[in-house]
Amino acid sequence: MIRFNRPHMTGKEMQYMTEAVERGKISGDGVFTQKCHAFLQDTLGVKKVLLTTSCTDALEMSALLLNLQPGDEVIVPAFTFVSTVNAFLVRGATPVFIDVRPDTLNLDETLLESKITPRTRAVVPVHYGGVACEMNAIVSIANHHNILVIEDNAHGLFATYYGQYLGTFGALATQSFHETKNFHCGEGGALLINAERFIERAEIIREKGTDRSRFFRGQVDKYTWVDVGSSFLPSDLLAAFLFAQFEHKDQIQKRRHEIWSTYYTGLSDWAAAQDVQLPVVPAHCHHSAHLFYLLLPTLESRDRFISFLRDRGVQTVFHYLPLHLSKMGRQLGGQPGMCPVTESVSDRLVRLPFYNDLTPSDQARVIEAIQTFTV
Repeated sequence: MIRFNRPHMTGKEMQYMTEAVERGKISGDGVFTQKCHAFLQDTLGVKKVLLTTSCTDALEMSALLLNLQPGDEVIVPAFTFVSTVNAFLVRGATPVFIDVRPDTLNLDETLLESKITPRTRAVVPVHYGGVACEMNAIVSIANHHNILVIEDNAHGLFATYYGQYLGTFGALATQSFHETKNFHCGEGGALLINAERFIERAEIIREKGTDRSRFFRGQVDKYTWVDVGSSFLPSDLLAAFLFAQFEHKDQIQKRRHEIWSTYYTGLSDWAAAQDVQLPVVPAHCHHSAHLFYLLLPTLESRDRFISFLRDRGVQTVFHYLPLHLSKMGRQLGGQPGMCPVTESVSDRLVRLPFYNDLTPSDQARVIEAIQTFTV
């Protein structure tokens, strides 16, 4: 079976984890955590990066930084992972679902203005598949209404929009280093802080609500409880694993773009003949090559496609279900027809095997199997 995903190692992960142990500190904010912080800050040009145990935790830190109150609203796409919504819901905010574009499957910026009310505190664009949302329009609208932009950039590390890295447009942004991502440590994430006013409090929230970071920098002679917070620090063992991956940034991204382009070239004629939509990447976007999906014409053809490939030893999977139609979403007022594009693409989307060491022969086998499927 050609699996949908397989975690990839670059070669030095175990060596660096051993080094972390030998240094005598494997809890949070060790040497390799600092190396990861510096790498991301220098590469992206972000004011501050804080590693977290997951992208979910980074989103929850964002919600804490907003001081959300019951009745506050946060605009989120209906086509995304549940963490994008839960992070704000647990702070008492009300999620306002917005539909996605039929081309990039990103938040539809033309609908954004209509979703903003006097209670809106933030909008959370999700860069689906590592293809940028239309950030110029989103940021402009948000600034006009004095609401924050928090980028969920779980898919888009090192992707760009008009030459600027994703994760650098919002006041805050979040990253994922889950094993399915281009760069991973099994489970992990990061909060990217572009608005300097959030830096000091973010450090406190991440350190269980204490000013422990200031203590270690010699800014205070003892640390104490000063705010709300939790334990969001990953082990330095995870950071050691992740830093080994960062050292191979260019090679990893080059290989993933090769895989993405091979799928696109190899399936274009078949897709056109079968009325199947391939991923759309606008000319002003340089994507991250995070995933490759197909949009089949119907739910029935998508389900047949998954079974067809499974019988031929290829694992393919669908993706997000519409959040507004979930059990929780309906409790929050979600109704069929509220986000028609989300409802349509969710039924028809299928993701192909995609991981850093997918071999050319295995990918050729996937493409050949697909080319024999008739919608």
